[in-house]
Amino acid sequence: MKTLVNLFENAIASFGENPLVWEKVNGKYQSTSYSEAGVYVKNLAGGLMKAGLRANDKVVLYSEGRAWWLFSELAVIAAGAVCVPVSVRIEEPEELLFRIQHSESSFVIVSSRFLDLVRTVKTKFHLTQKIIIIDLPLTNDIDKLEDEFFLSELLEEGESSDTETHNRLAAVASYARPDDAVNICYTSGTTADPKGIVLTHQNYIANVKQATAMFEVTPEFVTLLMLPWDHSFAHTVGLYSLIYKGASLAAVDGGKSAVEALRNVPLNIREIKPVFLLSVPALAKNFKNNIEKGISEKGAMVRMLFRMFLRIGMIYHGTGNNAGKGMRVFLRPLVKLGDALVFSKIRDGFGGRLRFFIGGGALLDIDIQKFFNAIGIPMYQGYGLSEAAPVISTNGAGIFKMGSSGRIVPDLELVIADENGQPLSVGQTGEICVKGDNVMKGYWKNDEATAETLQDGFLHTGDLGYVDSEGFLFVKGRFKSLLIANDGEKYSPEALEEAMIFHSSLLSQVYLHNNQNPYTTALVYLDDVQLRKMLLSAAVDFTSSEGKKKALELITHEINKLRFDTVLAKQYPSRWLPSVYCLLEDGFTEKNHLLNSTMKIVRPKIEQVYENLFEMMYAADGKSKSTDYNIRLLEKFLQ
Repeated sequence: MKTLVNLFENAIASFGENPLVWEKVNGKYQSTSYSEAGVYVKNLAGGLMKAGLRANDKVVLYSEGRAWWLFSELAVIAAGAVCVPVSVRIEEPEELLFRIQHSESSFVIVSSRFLDLVRTVKTKFHLTQKIIIIDLPLTNDIDKLEDEFFLSELLEEGESSDTETHNRLAAVASYARPDDAVNICYTSGTTADPKGIVLTHQNYIANVKQATAMFEVTPEFVTLLMLPWDHSFAHTVGLYSLIYKGASLAAVDGGKSAVEALRNVPLNIREIKPVFLLSVPALAKNFKNNIEKGISEKGAMVRMLFRMFLRIGMIYHGTGNNAGKGMRVFLRPLVKLGDALVFSKIRDGFGGRLRFFIGGGALLDIDIQKFFNAIGIPMYQGYGLSEAAPVISTNGAGIFKMGSSGRIVPDLELVIADENGQPLSVGQTGEICVKGDNVMKGYWKNDEATAETLQDGFLHTGDLGYVDSEGFLFVKGRFKSLLIANDGEKYSPEALEEAMIFHSSLLSQVYLHNNQNPYTTALVYLDDVQLRKMLLSAAVDFTSSEGKKKALELITHEINKLRFDTVLAKQYPSRWLPSVYCLLEDGFTEKNHLLNSTMKIVRPKIEQVYENLFEMMYAADGKSKSTDYNIRLLEKFLQ
């Protein structure tokens, strides 16, 4: 098995009647088997060829996650072309234009939800690409324009394909090479145009084998794929790894908008009853908040039992790899009781079959990992990079240490390097560099960035980390996002930011800054509902000057929890906690480009947008000015 075409053909031969994809049609989930999908892919590939698609052509795929997203990508690859999956979070015409033009795509496959934007871009910028409108499983009343096709039409064309088309498809399957490109995946972009990551058959095949070696996956496994399907994590682990093992995946009921899709997730989970779920920190926090909200609504007794058994479970499970060992073994009866009385009911809300989460995308606070482990749904944190297709390391059953990103996947060489590229010893922190068949071919039309990132076969990730004596990788953050004190000492801010948010329901978003300054500053976005609750509970009259001062004191107390709480203060270095902060009127979002498509904050952009606030906080009278600023903002916030 050397190509994705081989992978799919093998899966059809081995698991033909198994369900591959579940999708909601007319209010009910319906499945498409591997064999049925194989017919669709073959016919669509033939239809694409008859519409003019040639080997090595590029095809933009712009759709919410659905069965025909997967079938379209497989058909493009089967035709010998290159799929360019585009994030559904792109809303600006210029962003879509860049991807279409930079990738040199000749076709755009688009769902009806995004058709208007594609048409706007094509008209405004005089593009000539052919547009294929996904009109399945349900037809629509859209009128075609010039150079537009319905996907159902191409499917019919492919079904009636002549011998020449069938021969061309067979030739593609026969002559496809492992190092042929199959995807150009665009990074989310920060301060400049995003880079196009070229991934090959070999990259995906290698990473699928590496990822599935870390988890036991059987054909009975099913997941609800909540992440955007263009996301590299979802792409490899949620799509191709499951196909390799004959398992199945379900699409979230997308409704008419992303907001509607998000609302459908809890119901869809109960309907699909997944065995595992892929998650990123933002999703994990939402799940945790919803669980705690549900517990609170059940009254004081249930809330007390939940907290007691949660604490017992956290102690019993330790850091994951030492669960129930030593004196903790005596807690086992209480752990079983808590599971029977409380936690099993929580798991029923996830369908009753959920065994674990696989976490990726960004650093996940260890307290969230402890939370889910205690309720019986461990969250196995991993680490990866789109440039590595993407899985580099992961935790799993039997290889689990909370706080770490797990052990390195097989057939991958990992080196922790110093600033000069020299290998460091066990336990020493440096740049994470990897070498293996899963490492990208390079950046599309960007030789300079490729040469900078790929050196002597090693992918220089730009991430800081270390490997401990047991072989677990700990990721500390990005080189370029480090806090740097005025004496040159450095510290990664991500874990502190996550911890501040985790330990205070008032703090919705936190950004820490220190660029060779005498102290650290912070930008803080508050949870509006929690703020009003806090002020009401403390009987603060915000209309008076004393009330405003009291409100700010309460907020400052929440921001300083890691500094003054006797337990937390031992875990987090006070030197890097903020001495001055500014509240924000608006949070970081994808719309204002301060969050990327994986919900990571775009640090260079934040530095640029809030440059004036940082200057104010570091001025000689920065503390008093920041106080005045925060009171003015609160006045506006609480109008």
